[in-house]
Amino acid sequence: MLDPQKIEQFAKQITDAMPEGIRTMAQETEDKVKQVIQAQLARMDIVTREEFDVQSQVLLRTREKLIALETRLDALENPEKEAE
Repeated sequence: MLDPQKIEQFAKQITDAMPEGIRTMAQETEDKVKQVIQAQLARMDIVTREEFDVQSQVLLRTREKLIALETRLDALENPEKEAE
């Protein structure tokens, strides 16, 4: 398996060997791409992982309560089932 540190060192050596103008252009391009991605993500209607996990727990509790209520309702509507 390739060592990630060695790959990082190799990439740095290649970057350091490039002329200054190309390095600057590459950095500016990377910065611009990051800005565009961040702007697009900000426009999307997405939630954080924490918010998702909280809502998942709320949904799970709601399902459990619904199942309990359905069971109680079924027992009230069909008392003969409980006698069996």
